[in-house]
Amino acid sequence: MKVLITGITGFVGSHLAEFLLSKGVEVHGIERWRSRTENIEDFQEKITLHECDIKDFHSVKNVISKVRPEKIFHLAAQSFVPTSWHAPQETLTTNIIGQLNIFEAVRDLGINPWIQLACSSEEYGMVLENEVPIKETNPLRPLSPYGVSKVAQDLLGYQYHESYKLNIVRTRAFNHEGPRRGDVFVTSNFAKQIAEIEKGIKPAVIYVGNLEARRDYTDVRDIVRAYWLSTEKCVAGEVYNICSGRDWRIGDMLDYLIGLSKTRVEVKQDPARMRPSDVQILLGDNTKFSKQTGWKPEIPFEKTMTDLLNYWREKVKKGNFLTR
Repeated sequence: MKVLITGITGFVGSHLAEFLLSKGVEVHGIERWRSRTENIEDFQEKITLHECDIKDFHSVKNVISKVRPEKIFHLAAQSFVPTSWHAPQETLTTNIIGQLNIFEAVRDLGINPWIQLACSSEEYGMVLENEVPIKETNPLRPLSPYGVSKVAQDLLGYQYHESYKLNIVRTRAFNHEGPRRGDVFVTSNFAKQIAEIEKGIKPAVIYVGNLEARRDYTDVRDIVRAYWLSTEKCVAGEVYNICSGRDWRIGDMLDYLIGLSKTRVEVKQDPARMRPSDVQILLGDNTKFSKQTGWKPEIPFEKTMTDLLNYWREKVKKGNFLTR
């Protein structure tokens, strides 16, 4: 089986590639000319990379024409919520037009691979107290340009299935974490700060944003397993939540990370880390997806955080402090 992963060099893409290789799948991936490949360096020789700008239709069509994949996992996106406030145009263009190019390319080529769309819990946005845990039928009230872009991707997937019968499955993953997570994301940022404090690289102060928000966390290794199952067992055109069904207050997650370290630290709020509007709670209901596929999360969040901290300890030990 040939599979194409957009965004293969990223956090989720690299874990998905590793998972698919373990299943004997022929893995192809789209990378940008400036993509950093350290996430896939341990198995890069086992995959085929194609340089492509997903915002350019002809570039996308050329890659899909060469590969002619049986499945496409569309993960490439501007995925950092705070960046979407500063660069809304780039976020909307990359996320919406990039996906549209994939749909139009397969239509032009006359093929109909299974396409898994990495939609997001950020689409739900403003969730009311009586609406948790969140089901797929909950209203979509996005609170960031990123959330708006994911709603557009989600609905485009529905429209292209209904209009052209494309084999599209929409998955709304809630927060997913683990090794290789970029250090701009809150769990990874906290873990990196702790690793640097342990090493004596920075003062014993952890800078934070909103600690009161609550998030439903799943290990990325469980998420990529779910993505695969979505193309094996789900119904084209449908949408599915992928989540643990358990939420953590961000402050409690930080306390757990600090508890994994023997270093004493001070916690300070950084105004620059606060958002113009923040989603206060994202707690999902995975009943629909679990009934359809038999999937359930297997890796406890405590292990996810331990693995993430150890990942950053190793990075700091090697002197690699670059933003990922």
